[in-house]
Amino acid sequence: MRRRGSEEGFTLVELMVVLVIISLAATAVVLAMPETGGSLEAEAERFAARAKAARDSAIVEARPVALTIDGGGYAVARRASGAWHPISRHEWVEGTQAELRGTIEGGTRFDSTGLAEPLHLTLNRRGREVAVDIGPDGEVHVQR
Repeated sequence: MRRRGSEEGFTLVELMVVLVIISLAATAVVLAMPETGGSLEAEAERFAARAKAARDSAIVEARPVALTIDGGGYAVARRASGAWHPISRHEWVEGTQAELRGTIEGGTRFDSTGLAEPLHLTLNRRGREVAVDIGPDGEVHVQR
């Protein structure tokens, strides 16, 4: 016969400690998960990088390049033979709203020297806001 002096198993306190640790770990994982489609800052950085590439393309190819911005996204076009020819189109991540101010309605243009029509683009998503400025000298800056 066996003596039942000590029971084997976990106490209620031990089980509750384990549950607290698991819930803290799960909370950390959920908070660390990236937003669907990337963060708003990442979207502004992508736009800024493509704007810089458009400026560089205008300089290297010695022909104007335009950025056209609307509610659904933005497009890059190159001027050749007296007409604008689309190069690429990029859509905003779902839920992103774009507010545009500039000297040219709907976007900006880079001339063959890299100079641009000034532009201020504000991107909004879920109460967050990030701005991208393109100066008359063609410099592109992201403002958080």
